[in-house]
Amino acid sequence: MKKRVRLLAQLLKAGYLLPASVTGYLWFKGLHPDLPGLGCPLRKLTGVPCPACFITRATSAALTLDLARSIELHAFGPLSAIALVMWSFIAIRQRRLVPLCLQSLPFAASAVCIMAYWLLRLYLSFGLGMYGFPAFPALGP
Repeated sequence: MKKRVRLLAQLLKAGYLLPASVTGYLWFKGLHPDLPGLGCPLRKLTGVPCPACFITRATSAALTLDLARSIELHAFGPLSAIALVMWSFIAIRQRRLVPLCLQSLPFAASAVCIMAYWLLRLYLSFGLGMYGFPAFPALGP
């Protein structure tokens, strides 16, 4: 039992490697899109894409420098790729999962922008029947 506790403590100390691991996986997924991933539970339950739908694929595309595809999937894909790479470097340098330099204002501003972008995409897709989401080229009345 003590060995398990010690192993868990060592894994928790290595948590600062998580952002780099996620970044590496997403980069690799951008090269090999058939790798498994998580689906959107909101979209599966309701048929309506959530604010973050397609951002994983967009981030993967941005990490492989396919910026046109990234922006086509989600406008925040390149920004999330940059943020993920920065988080990886800072976490490794500080040896902390949550860096000391985090501010709440950028997160709040990002959340507001993503929600506004999502509402625009919903209106384009479901209100006007235009191309708002990649998997839903013609939704609407």
